[in-house]
Amino acid sequence: MSYANDLMQRLIKRNPHQPEFLQAAQEVLDSLEPVMERHPEFIDAGIFERIVEPERQIIFRVPWVDDRGEVQVNRGFRVEFSSAIGPYKGGLRFHPSVNLSVIKFLGFEQIFKNSLTGLPIGGGKGGSDFDPKGKSDEEVMRFCQSFMTELYRHIGADTDVPAGDIGVGGREIGYLFGQYKRIVNRFEGVLTGKGVTWGGSLGRTEATGFGLVYFVEEMLKTRGESFAGKRVVISGSGNVAIYAAQKVKQLGGQVVAMSDSNGYFVDEEGVNLDTIKSLKEVHRKRCKEYLALHKQALYYEGCDDIWNVPCDIALPCATQNEIDEQAAKTMVANGCIAVGEGANMPSTPQAVKVFLDHEVLFGPGKAANAGGVAVSALEMSQNSMRYSWTFDEVDTKLKDIMVDIHKKSYQAANDYGYSGNLVVGANIAGFLKVAEAMYSQGIV
Repeated sequence: MSYANDLMQRLIKRNPHQPEFLQAAQEVLDSLEPVMERHPEFIDAGIFERIVEPERQIIFRVPWVDDRGEVQVNRGFRVEFSSAIGPYKGGLRFHPSVNLSVIKFLGFEQIFKNSLTGLPIGGGKGGSDFDPKGKSDEEVMRFCQSFMTELYRHIGADTDVPAGDIGVGGREIGYLFGQYKRIVNRFEGVLTGKGVTWGGSLGRTEATGFGLVYFVEEMLKTRGESFAGKRVVISGSGNVAIYAAQKVKQLGGQVVAMSDSNGYFVDEEGVNLDTIKSLKEVHRKRCKEYLALHKQALYYEGCDDIWNVPCDIALPCATQNEIDEQAAKTMVANGCIAVGEGANMPSTPQAVKVFLDHEVLFGPGKAANAGGVAVSALEMSQNSMRYSWTFDEVDTKLKDIMVDIHKKSYQAANDYGYSGNLVVGANIAGFLKVAEAMYSQGIV
């Protein structure tokens, strides 16, 4: 049995009920086998064993009172995975699906994603099984205040800097930051995704979506292609999906389908971004409402079949494992030439294999969707300097970072004998920086 397989078997034994985390670990360890052969000193120093085990895992209860005066109790998490190259950095997710496996998977991915940005940030993730949907602002505020009353003791500007994720937007970040400031009596850059008037960065809302498209644009260039004239399907309709769609349109592509958790719609005339922004960002409505203003569009219940819509480029921006093997085969048969992951691990391992076997350009999430955390790190820099950059300055830095991530991933794949395989390349490039830091810092 190989060293990687032996380590994976020990992980399975230690974490038997954590499928999301084990899936992420398997993919990374498989990619790192050539690194293990080339760097036996990392094996001797236990780097691989240490990098798959979080430095700290925090689980706590979150009691709060709803509008009926009834006490509710949720579970909160923060997994601080790796601080080898900087303070822990990663979002908070509020969603009923949140559990330790999901948070560990996201935190593990964050190590490599953050490393790829070239910025000094480690990997972490957190959240709760609280569902903000259908809750009043007052209920969300009370929950966030209770959540932060426990979390505050574990975070700080130089220790752990959370951000937003699914279910945690500007409203939630505001309530969380307000409670943190109230408890510690300090105004510091402890959370990112803050409002622009109180320490936030211009461009943060757009960052993940814009960055995704910048990355896919670099992939397309390797084959002499571009977004111009291409049909694009985007799953999801949150920040990532909306601003990916905006950048696609700016680059000459046409987005023909988007979705939410209830279903998806197809508009052959091109998705109207003003309508989607109004529905999602202003009124918090479902995608089905799009048809009231655009009669030519078609709506379908259930979001899984969106990948049956023919496209040249697919940008999955919803959730993990949304593209399975059959969906990938359908996409290939329909002529898809490129897939860029805007969500975290939205393609199953079997789907990824289909894409790679058919030479579909494939941008893995840890590389392709790193734009959000990159601008979060830029927000940290601005907070430290008590200074703000313009939107154009931030956007320029974002594009430079995404171009560099593609370059490093592409080069690492070539250096280790996996030419064009950005899954392997991103894992290796992200790992090497962290591993070298861990090796230099001793057994800690």
